[in-house]
Amino acid sequence: MGHLLTATLAFFTPQSGGSPNANNINSLYKITLYVALVIFVLVEGGLAYTLVRFRKRKGAVPAQIRGNTRLEVGWTVAAAVILVGLAVLTFAKLSSIQNPPNSGPGGDQLFGDSNGLLYASAERKLPPNGKSLNIQVIGRQYIWQYIYPGANEPDGLGAPYSYEEMVVPTNTTVTLDIVSEDVVHSWWIPQLGGKFQAVPGYHNYTWFKISKPGVYTGQCALLCGRGHARMIATVKAVPPAQFEAWLAYQKLLISQANAAAKVARAKLNAQTGAGQVENP
Repeated sequence: MGHLLTATLAFFTPQSGGSPNANNINSLYKITLYVALVIFVLVEGGLAYTLVRFRKRKGAVPAQIRGNTRLEVGWTVAAAVILVGLAVLTFAKLSSIQNPPNSGPGGDQLFGDSNGLLYASAERKLPPNGKSLNIQVIGRQYIWQYIYPGANEPDGLGAPYSYEEMVVPTNTTVTLDIVSEDVVHSWWIPQLGGKFQAVPGYHNYTWFKISKPGVYTGQCALLCGRGHARMIATVKAVPPAQFEAWLAYQKLLISQANAAAKVARAKLNAQTGAGQVENP
C-alpha cells in the first residue's frame, strides 16, 4: 500500500534526484500537494456527511438555518492562514531554488570565469564564491549546442563544444547561459530543475549541480517547428578527472581541424591556372 501511494504521488509531482534545485522544487510541490489533499478530504468528507446526515426524510421538517457566522469566519480565517503559510514557505525555499551553491570539495576546478566574463545580475545568479563552470546553451532548429569555456581567442572562437549531449563534472556547480539562434525553444531536463526558454536576442540563466555520475534526459519543451519532437537534450555527469580529459580531447580535435583547414587553405592559395582560388 505504501509503495502504491508513493508511486501515485510521484506521478503527480515533478521529477527530482539530479540537482538540489530540482529537489527543492519537488519538496515544495509535495508540501503543497499534501496540504491540498488534506483540505480536499476534509471538504469532501464534510459534504458526504451533510448529504447523509441531513438527507430528506418522510414527514420531517428540516431546520431553517439562515447562516452561521462562527463557521463562516472560521473557514475564511483558516483559508487565509493556509495561504499565508504556503506563501512564506515558498519564499523561504525560493532562494535555494534560484541561487546556486558553491561546488563541493571534490568538484572540478575548471571554472568559467577565468577571463572575467561572468557577472552576477538580477537574472544571472552565481555561487557565493562567484565561481562556476559556465556553459552556453544554444537552441537551434532542431538541436542543442553546448559551448564550454577554454576559447583560444578573446572573441570566443576556438571554444570546445558539443551537440545534443552536455558533459559536466560531478559535484560542480554548472551555470547555464541559454540563448536561441532562430525561434523560441525551451531547455528542460526535469531532474535538473525547471524549464527555461531560449529566446532570440535574449539571455536566460539557470544552474544545476549533480552529485554522482549519471545521464539525465529531456528535450525542448516548447513547440518550435516540425522537428520539435527530435530536439532532445542529454546531460552526462562524469568524475572531474574524466571531464577534464574529455574537454582536453575536444580542444585537441578543434586544434587538429584548424591545422587541417590551414593546410587546405594554403594548398588552394598555391594553385594556379584553372584551379586557382581568388581571395575576396
